[in-house]
Amino acid sequence: MDLKKIQEAVLSHTRYIKDISVVMHDGYPFAIVYPDFDALKEAKIINIKEEIRWYAIELYNMKAPQPKKIKGFKIITDKLAKCASNELHEPDDEVYRVLKSYIESLTKKRVSLSCHLELDLELDSLNYVELFVFIEESFGVKMDEALFSGMMIFESLYIYVKEHCLYVKPVMPDWEELLREEIDEKLIYSPLIMSLYKSILNPLFRLYFRLEIRGVENLVSSPCIIAPSHQSMLDGFLIESALPYKILKKTFFLAYKQVFGTKLLEPISKHGQTILIDANENLKETMIYCALPIKSKNNLVIFPEGARTRDRKLLEFRPYFAMLSKTFSVPIIPVVIDGSYEALGAGMLFPRPRKIKVTFLKPIEPRSMDYSEIIIKVREAIRSELETST
Repeated sequence: MDLKKIQEAVLSHTRYIKDISVVMHDGYPFAIVYPDFDALKEAKIINIKEEIRWYAIELYNMKAPQPKKIKGFKIITDKLAKCASNELHEPDDEVYRVLKSYIESLTKKRVSLSCHLELDLELDSLNYVELFVFIEESFGVKMDEALFSGMMIFESLYIYVKEHCLYVKPVMPDWEELLREEIDEKLIYSPLIMSLYKSILNPLFRLYFRLEIRGVENLVSSPCIIAPSHQSMLDGFLIESALPYKILKKTFFLAYKQVFGTKLLEPISKHGQTILIDANENLKETMIYCALPIKSKNNLVIFPEGARTRDRKLLEFRPYFAMLSKTFSVPIIPVVIDGSYEALGAGMLFPRPRKIKVTFLKPIEPRSMDYSEIIIKVREAIRSELETST
């Protein structure tokens, strides 16, 4: 196997990798990636792993034959080895102690000045929102994604907070309070267009994919979160075609701006009660806005995996849907989409006529469960149904 050609192919998809080494591991290619931090900083990208995973590694995998697909990757930094040590003299001031202690509470890892906040400490988008709120309320320092993208090494963040600090009064962020914040943004309703979409899609899918819809009786009339498994680009449209008209008119969809904000799909999403999100900008405002459908007594479709499966297996579930459910005491309707991976898997340009089943499962109430318990229960319900149907 020509590993150098694999390296060149991955590099052809992105400008955010400075160097890459592909080696064989357990019989498959494995990539060791050194990012171009200057290019990432210029583009204000703060979710580096996601950028490299989906817009470099997976773009390569979509076209690569099975034996040449990259099965795993690791991102390294030039300070990776130093992060675990105390190679830099730690400042002895309250700002440093408070900031370090809070970040350690988020990551559960030891923090030193040279740690990269994402790549070493594994902070994610939700952690970033918590961190921004903590910095603003505890130090009086305004923080946003554009600023943060230039200070993702802990030392840089500390220096910035220290220089702009107005006071030191540690305040722990409260997710429920944050999600309940009022905003001026309004939802854009398109009930007639949503009905038109369903009227076109439902008979088309039933004919071409022999679409089978089950468990509609499990849908509730009150506001809820609809949480489907995610196998292909068809999935949002399948949910749209499967929901009864009365429920569909009150339902909004979350989707990534990078996909549904393109020239091809933006006209559809703009008039399809779709909320577009970007993982690298306006994270706090976006999360508050995404809660608006539930606060407005509507339904919200969220794909808990956050991305399409590349091998038919369920990905890890992200916690935002569980946080919304818990905060606003609304049930979650798990949904199993089975067959769309075979119909339009990653890398396919045109869907194949494969049978697809959409199954709405029984509602899960948040009640006394915490976020992790909600996630486990929803994921297990979907996993169990998937295994039963195959």
